[in-house]
Amino acid sequence: MEKETVLVIDFGGQYNQLIARRVRECNVYSEVIPYTTPLEKILSYAPKGLIFTGGPASVYAEDAPLIDQRIFSLGIPILGICYGAQLMTYMLGGVIERAEKREYGKIDVRFDTTSAIFQGMDETSICVMSHTDYIRQPAEGFRIVASSDNCPAAAMENPAEKLYAVQFHPEVSHSVQGQMVIENFLVNVCNCNQDWTMDSFVDSTVQALRQKVGNGKVLLALSGGVDSSVAAALLSKAIGRQLTCVFVDTGLMRKNEGDEIEAVFGEGGSYALNFVRVNAAERYYAKLKGITEPEKKRKIIGEEFIRIFEEEAKKIGKVEFLAQGTIYPDVIESGLGKSAVIKSHHNVGGLPEYVDFQEIVEPLRLLFKDEVRKAGLELGLPEYLVYRQPFPGPGLGIRIIGEVNAEKVKIIQEADAIYREEVKNFGLDGKISQYFAALTNMRSVGVMGDERTYDYAVALRAVITSDFMTAEAARLPWELLEKVTNRIVNEVKYVNRVMYDCTTKPPATVEFE
Repeated sequence: MEKETVLVIDFGGQYNQLIARRVRECNVYSEVIPYTTPLEKILSYAPKGLIFTGGPASVYAEDAPLIDQRIFSLGIPILGICYGAQLMTYMLGGVIERAEKREYGKIDVRFDTTSAIFQGMDETSICVMSHTDYIRQPAEGFRIVASSDNCPAAAMENPAEKLYAVQFHPEVSHSVQGQMVIENFLVNVCNCNQDWTMDSFVDSTVQALRQKVGNGKVLLALSGGVDSSVAAALLSKAIGRQLTCVFVDTGLMRKNEGDEIEAVFGEGGSYALNFVRVNAAERYYAKLKGITEPEKKRKIIGEEFIRIFEEEAKKIGKVEFLAQGTIYPDVIESGLGKSAVIKSHHNVGGLPEYVDFQEIVEPLRLLFKDEVRKAGLELGLPEYLVYRQPFPGPGLGIRIIGEVNAEKVKIIQEADAIYREEVKNFGLDGKISQYFAALTNMRSVGVMGDERTYDYAVALRAVITSDFMTAEAARLPWELLEKVTNRIVNEVKYVNRVMYDCTTKPPATVEFE
């Protein structure tokens, strides 16, 4: 796809993904690449602009990450952020020193709104700072265009060379006018046309898939989650019945989800593809019998999926391509150059050992999650699927504490369905990051209909988060919790108690196991 590109050069910053997302929110395509990328490779992208990220190092340290000096003289617009600003200053002859007063958190910053990157902004605004070093003296040719009480050079510019630098983090949402800074850089300095949209992505990707696959066959493991569903819809539009989707119903999904997925992708659905549903609930329950340790449950569920998928692949016969729902955060988090690996993803890094395919097809590899959802709507997927609540790979297996069996699955499916229904009725489903019911392994005494009961306790969980690295418990209205509790106790057999989890992450995790 021919597209304008702004590259985010990563110097080990924790916000590398976020910067790229902010650029794309301005309808400009962006990729993250490590600072070790050779200059020739950088130029091969024909970038409209470059953004240097923050990072934990000091530019004057012996092992500080640097970049090819020639990059500053090519006429490509550059925006340096935090460490990136200090790096630009240092490499062009300015002075960086340890600050007498460090700045962390929300700081009032004063802007010179005649600068191209601050046009249309308020002259004073809150920005997020996170630095121990500071720019004591800008490099020759630069002028200071923003300051705070403890940071005399909060931003600087050299318009003649198209070089700009900010000490604060405009990509963070708490920087009130931060997105305006990024958009001003893209439009006023880089002259971007802002033509990166999901309709253009879908059209160009369909053409690319047709060219790549040719007359070959493609196999996709369809979990029913957003990523694999959008991948299926996109491949269906490109190659039709050359695509076979294998949906393994583990019996650990939410209420009616298996049927909903089949209704969309199966016979009579909206998409031309071959759909195979494997109803494997009893097989999973047998494997999980007597297993209570969370990691053992996870491994059994994952390994059994691989075995079933392998069996189905052999039935289909020769297939040239394996499709995966890999998305861009998977790629970044699995490591770029010398950047930290946040977590390894099973669908990044090559062909799986258990299948014999020529090549992997990853049509969503360049998209962030919000872009995947937009692409899904563009492809005609129903909103309930596109905006489905996050769901872990092991499914309800890790929302049932202790041993998993059919009876417990039925209990938590019913309780969770009631919870989700009432959250939606209260108009909160789009305002809570994630919410679900879990079945504890605690049984307690209760009284129902003048009779003693000894039944299970259900725990409700709801969190607010921007990144799922940390999370706050949502403060749900008492009226909502009361209604959910009454319905669950009255409508779900073997439950006589409902609790609400108020724990943040950390110390807890979002899921229970």
